[in-house]
Amino acid sequence: MEQIKKFELSKEYLERLQSGIAVQETAYILDSLAGVNVADIAAILDELDTSESIFVLRLVESQLAADILIELYDNTLEKVLQEVKIKEIASWIQLMDSDDGADIISFYSDKEREEIIAEIDDRIKLEQILELLRYEEDTAGGIMAKEFIRANKNWNVVQTINEIRRQAENVDKFYSIYVVNNKQQLLGRVSLKKIILSASETIIENIMEDEVISVPVYMDQEEVAILMRKYDLESVPVVNAKNKLVGRITVDDILDVVQEEAEEDMQAMAGVSADIEESDSVFTISKARLPWLLIGVIGGLMGAKLIGFFEGGLSKYLALASFIPLVAATGGNVGIQASSLIVQSLASKSAFDDTPWQRFLKGFLVALLNGIVLGVFVFLVVAYLYGFEPVFGVTVGVALFCVVLLSSFMGTITPLVLHHFGINPAIASGPFITTTNDLLGLAVYFGVAMLLLNL
Repeated sequence: MEQIKKFELSKEYLERLQSGIAVQETAYILDSLAGVNVADIAAILDELDTSESIFVLRLVESQLAADILIELYDNTLEKVLQEVKIKEIASWIQLMDSDDGADIISFYSDKEREEIIAEIDDRIKLEQILELLRYEEDTAGGIMAKEFIRANKNWNVVQTINEIRRQAENVDKFYSIYVVNNKQQLLGRVSLKKIILSASETIIENIMEDEVISVPVYMDQEEVAILMRKYDLESVPVVNAKNKLVGRITVDDILDVVQEEAEEDMQAMAGVSADIEESDSVFTISKARLPWLLIGVIGGLMGAKLIGFFEGGLSKYLALASFIPLVAATGGNVGIQASSLIVQSLASKSAFDDTPWQRFLKGFLVALLNGIVLGVFVFLVVAYLYGFEPVFGVTVGVALFCVVLLSSFMGTITPLVLHHFGINPAIASGPFITTTNDLLGLAVYFGVAMLLLNL
């Protein structure tokens, strides 16, 4: 068995490798990469210039190059694909699983896709890739692989083992054997352990498990990820409208989906309106960030205008201005906490375990307890700092209590409303909640001050 090197990328090694590439020191390059995990080699190439990465890909054996290509970051991969010849890409694609090949082809324009397809000699692989390209990329059909092992329900154990040997040549990893009828419709699954332990003439239908979890080709990839996590599945079969087995999704495919969805939510929560990379142009990055920043600025201007309405009261109680940052910051923090929990529960579908009213009531009770604690704490501090003026301390404490309740309400209800209308609820956890709660917090703060201090 080939030993995998434990590898740590260092600046010294990277500089030495680049020097070797510059003088085409092939023996050193191949020796330094021998036994290194594919993912580690891809990480090295991500740090190199595009021309250097292509040199290494062309130097190593074709299968390794194809495996490395799959592991590259999208921005590195896109640059490499732009510089590599169509015929070379086609040769690498033929060595990949069908889903990975389809992902590579999706980087190209329609004209370039046709040119790549014309260069693929493996007709079976080509048919599989063309079928995958018909599906939306964020669906089960779009992320499934066509390589899987199936057995007919009427086969015996010997026939099945022989077929496994034949089919396994094109499948790197398999966890179960899917059982189908003569129409290729999914009936169940059978483990390798049962096949090995059963008598040679045992019919597969008699030892299969007919309770098998499958997903339709149109299911959203995020729902597939949730289902596989819920039932702790290493792979899941994909079926079409007629229950015909058309592919499978493995756990490594789902890890990519989880990472992609997490990145999208993080960008949405940060107020970035598009999927961007650091390698994108200044204009592209600015365009993605600017909308929510403008909303924040507009909210700040509205807040300044709101404060202007209470200039008279502020001149009478200058100390009120000192607590504006406290009220705004607390409201924003409470809102982000509440909305983040809701977004997390929506992502895991746990929000559907409770009714919206139950979830709202729970959030209200949490906000009530937190509001009381924070309000009393602020009252005691303010009363001490300002000579035990009860009315002023009560004003700030009551205002903060009300802000906590209102911010928690906004943080809870906003993601649920956005989710109901099919909008990514993660956007509620960023500038939207912060800006909204700043304005509402100021309004509540000065409203309470008007009532208690007779401004």
